Amino acid sequence: MLRITSSRMKPAFASLGLLLALAGCQSNEGQTGQTMSTGDMAGSKPKVSQTELEAFCPPVRLRQGTAALNRYARGGEGDHSKLAFQASIGETTRVCTRAAGTMTIEVAAAGRVIPGPAGAPTSVSLPIRVAVTRGDEVLYSDLKLQEVAITEKQGATQFLFKNPSISIPIPAERNVIVQLGFDDAAR
Repeated sequence: MLRITSSRMKPAFASLGLLLALAGCQSNEGQTGQTMSTGDMAGSKPKVSQTELEAFCPPVRLRQGTAALNRYARGGEGDHSKLAFQASIGETTRVCTRAAGTMTIEVAAAGRVIPGPAGAPTSVSLPIRVAVTRGDEVLYSDLKLQEVAITEKQGATQFLFKNPSISIPIPAERNVIVQLGFDDAAR
């Protein structure tokens, strides 16, 4: 425990304590301050209504068997020593907006490409299909090519896929699903 014995130190600590106490008692009198509500923090964006907050936005699912894609060197199909690269999709998300009876869905997926033993630095086109279904009924289907530059023979290259323009009629029931995955048939 520290003991203060010097007569010069006691007034210095007392003055410091007084300054700290006064700093905590400052008032805003005479200042024109504004109070800010949490709604002001969002900037000029309109508030989200309770109805919009609770509205249905179809879930995104990886279509069975389409989360990974292997490409082999010519003539090496199935031979792991001739694997050029393997691509995979790991995470998906979506955002829905509604206007005039139409739901617009923006879908995004994060993935990576890993070069194989026969791989080399190159650019690859990954065929990614997005489909919106209600049971067996296809409401929307689109194939996009995601370009990914593989710059190293070692390590993974990450990519972000986006499809911002999926439009369907607003579903009456919550039985619509967004399916996403590699379309290996689209070589």
